[in-house]
Amino acid sequence: MTSAIRNLIRPRPRDLGGFSVRRVLPAPGLKMVGPFIFFDHLGPAVFAPGTGIDVRPHPHIGLATVTYLFEGALLHRDSLGVVATIEPGAVNWMTAGRGIVHSERTGPELRASGHRIHGIQSWVALPREFEQVDPAFRHHSAASLPEFAIGEATVRVIAGHAYGSASPVEVFAPTLYVDVVLPPGASLPAPEDHEERACYLAEGQLSIDGEPVEAGNMAVLEPGAAARLESSAGARVLLLGGAAADGPRHIWWNFVSSSPQRMEQAKQDWRAGRFPAVPGETEHIPLPEE
Repeated sequence: MTSAIRNLIRPRPRDLGGFSVRRVLPAPGLKMVGPFIFFDHLGPAVFAPGTGIDVRPHPHIGLATVTYLFEGALLHRDSLGVVATIEPGAVNWMTAGRGIVHSERTGPELRASGHRIHGIQSWVALPREFEQVDPAFRHHSAASLPEFAIGEATVRVIAGHAYGSASPVEVFAPTLYVDVVLPPGASLPAPEDHEERACYLAEGQLSIDGEPVEAGNMAVLEPGAAARLESSAGARVLLLGGAAADGPRHIWWNFVSSSPQRMEQAKQDWRAGRFPAVPGETEHIPLPEE
């Protein structure tokens, strides 16, 4: 029988200053799955009282950041003046467009008490016609996202559409982003109505049509192939993908663009301090050495 798995991506650890993530996308030989061009698995990590995450202000262009937590909380601040705390099951969708600056930190209450954090941070590349849109931020509560059962599986549509349901999160291109919880012995067919699809095993045990997938790995599926997700011991799986990008994308540091010239301009603008500031923040992450 032909395998439904086209690629199997193993994560690479990255130190973000005091905590590590597992970086899955971009991967060697595969930059994107649908619009998803960046995919980090954060945690699970435990912070002692008095410690936490401090991602200082930094810029983005040409993309939207998507933060989705299983545990913990993050305090978001951006150059639009937005201050928002994200908690498990909610979505922070920040459209960078022509340029935005933001920070992500542990809030004061959790920093004082100590906490665990666990979740996914991803970026979607904006279609070329939207790469220079005005920046925007939208918070969507956990209660606003569709959640339903398919057999014994629990399905939540984070963004885009799947299994006949659509998320209220605004997207710029056909998108698949779904949180699936499989109890022991459960199975679920992968949605077939998206051009590009992948399954990321966040935790637990998973096989796809009998082929095992290790925790922390992403299985990219063959276009159009029927595939069944099965778990004998229980699993949490993220389904992601959507329409293929409308042309190649360049990615460097926090910038994504279809134009090399626009990338160079963003580098110069950040170095020269021409991006807008985040109200209440005095720090920033300097442009990395190339």
